Formats: sequence, structure tokens, C-alpha cells
Amino acid sequence: MNSSHHIDRKGLGLGIAAYGLWGILPIYFKALRAVPSVDIVAHRIVWSVPILALLLSVAGAWKEIGIAMRNCRAMLFLLATALLIGGNWLLYVYAVNSGHILAGSLGYYLNPLANVLLGRIVLKERLSWLQWAAVGLAAAGIAALAAGALGQLWISLTLCLSFASYGLLRKIAPVDAVAGLAIETTLLAPFAAAWLTWSVTSGQPTFGNSSADLVLIAIAGVVTTVPLLLFTAAARRLPYSTLGMLQFLAPTLQFLIAVLLYGEPFTAAHAIAFGAIWAALGLYVTAIVRHARASVSLPE
Repeated sequence: MNSSHHIDRKGLGLGIAAYGLWGILPIYFKALRAVPSVDIVAHRIVWSVPILALLLSVAGAWKEIGIAMRNCRAMLFLLATALLIGGNWLLYVYAVNSGHILAGSLGYYLNPLANVLLGRIVLKERLSWLQWAAVGLAAAGIAALAAGALGQLWISLTLCLSFASYGLLRKIAPVDAVAGLAIETTLLAPFAAAWLTWSVTSGQPTFGNSSADLVLIAIAGVVTTVPLLLFTAAARRLPYSTLGMLQFLAPTLQFLIAVLLYGEPFTAAHAIAFGAIWAALGLYVTAIVRHARASVSLPE
């Protein structure tokens, strides 16, 4: 029997795999540089549909799709989350392929702190002084980047806010994870398919310039859905606090890839901003651990 003191090892493995795959995703997008950013996202959407349909069949979850589709509130939520995740993907692919992986990684470092703030503002959750301190430090980091007049700050902030808003709406939306993802993807699919059709007819390199590009495009659906599924499986098994700590794995890998693999410039403003945000994340993790310990020591 699993007590609250023991972390589910399978859940931990699934979580590390999900964030690890998200962390190395820039390498996949860089390999598809010949394909325009909008086309890459359109491929991700279109090729995810058959995979999700297969998964729904295996899980026997088509009934949940029917329930969600009859629920007007759920569909409005999913329309909003589809637009948010579509926009987030588009900006992220653009960031990677225009040499701004670092700006992207900063956006995802800020994400948990944005979640804390949204929880306070929208869900009226109470924040501890440690969490407020973390948010304050992160704000100082953003100010350092803004003062450094960095043109990419908008990328970081837009990625952060779009993904944090997506997470918040999916938390409130009355629909299961896989069914929700399937509906979101299906809502975006007609637009993605129409875009690809137009792209092909107008002579764009929609399917790349080589057979290697073609193979990478063919696995776009797998690349998109596998980490999401690993994540949802991990989320079911792990305490939210553990998942909160694991999410720093992806931007850390992206950060290392940007600087070490692709030689993106790392300026003094970057150093101050990342330093402030890493310190903020240290406080955030401390707050999580304290809360988890307090929860464990409470009687059942």
C-alpha cells in the first residue's frame, strides 16, 4: 500500500520522461527549420488527430467526448484552451527557429510563478510569504531583462501567460485530460488542414525539402501527444507539489540546449534575470516542501 510519505516511482518516471521530452523538443523543431513555423504547428495538430482517436478507442473514452460536447460550458472552455495552446505552440516554434530558445526557456521558468499568481487572483488561493517573495524576485528578474532592452522579453511573457492561462482553464473545465486534448485538437484541425492545403497549393515547402523532413513531419503527432500523455499519467499518480518541481526540468534542458548546443548569446541581463528567477524557484520549491510536510503531519 502506498502511503503519502512514498513518492510513486512509476509516476516519477513518467513525469521525468514527459518534461525531459519537452526539454529536448527544440532539437526537433530546429531539424525542421526548412518548414515555416505555422506549417509545423499545423502538422502537429493534423497528425495528432488520428493518434488521439486511437487512444480514445483503446481507453474506451468516446463516451466522455459525447458528454463534454453536450456541455456548452465545457465546449466554451475548450474553445478558449484550444486557441491558447495553438497560439502557445506557434510562438514557441517561432522562438526556437528564430534563435530565441533562451527566451522560450525563460517563459517556462516563469510559468509556475504565474500559476501561483493566477491561483491568488482567479481562484482566491492564499499565498504564503515565501510564495509572495518568489513572485517578487521573479518580477525583479523580468525588470532586469526589460532594463537590458531585450527584444525577446515579449516572447517569454506571452509564452508564460498563454500556458499559465491554459493550465488554469483546463483545471476549471469540466472535462477529462485526454478527452479535452482530443476536442481541442479537433477544434483546431479544420483550420490546420485548410492552412496546409493553401500552403501546398501556393508552393511553400510545407513538407520540407528532404525525405528526412518528411519523416520528422510524419512523427509530429507522436512528438506532440506522447509527452502530454506521459504528463497526464504522471499528474494522476503524483502529488501536485512533486509535479511542480519536475516542471523545471524542461526549461533547464532548453536553457542548456540554447547556450551550449546552438550558441545563443547569454548576456549580463540574462544572467541577472535567470539568477533572480532561479532564486525565486528555490523559494517556490521550499514553500511546496513545507506545505507537503505540513499536509503529511496532519491526521488523516
